Amino acid sequence: MAVEGNGVWVFGYGSLMWHPDFPHIERQPALLHGYHRALCVFSISYRGTPERPGLVLGLDRGGSCRGRAYRIAEADEERIKAYLFEREMVTGVYVPSDLATRLDDGRRVTAHTFVVRHDHRQYTGRLDPERAAELVATGAGPRGTSLDYLQNTVFHLDQLGIVDGPLHRILELAENK
Repeated sequence: MAVEGNGVWVFGYGSLMWHPDFPHIERQPALLHGYHRALCVFSISYRGTPERPGLVLGLDRGGSCRGRAYRIAEADEERIKAYLFEREMVTGVYVPSDLATRLDDGRRVTAHTFVVRHDHRQYTGRLDPERAAELVATGAGPRGTSLDYLQNTVFHLDQLGIVDGPLHRILELAENK
């Protein structure tokens, strides 16, 4: 993780926005260029199973992504980095990355985050909204359903004033299945 001032930054674009589950000193709305939020990961261990996968978010190439950045104390860096690695890297579908991020207050920081791997078997590529909604509606695993995950994500995006029409559309379709 990269240091900015007297702390380390972590960028959340999915469940880390609403359930970081680690201590932090500061939380700021943030913008990451070069990647966008997409429902592009088959969830086979948390929000689905190998037989009936769910669908969760990944940071995919292109565009930009609004999310939340968390500043953590330098003293907590190794412990939190280990926690995030354990949480996000269960199947290796992501690449831990340190990326330039702009906070809403104008500061530019480097934040630790996880980018989806295109060469991984769980990467879905671009799905049509109906197929994505089907996976969201039927996926369930040890950490809950894909539908709960998407509902929480959309709720928190709305709270932050982040417009993400495709996720709203997929959620609407999934809730009507």
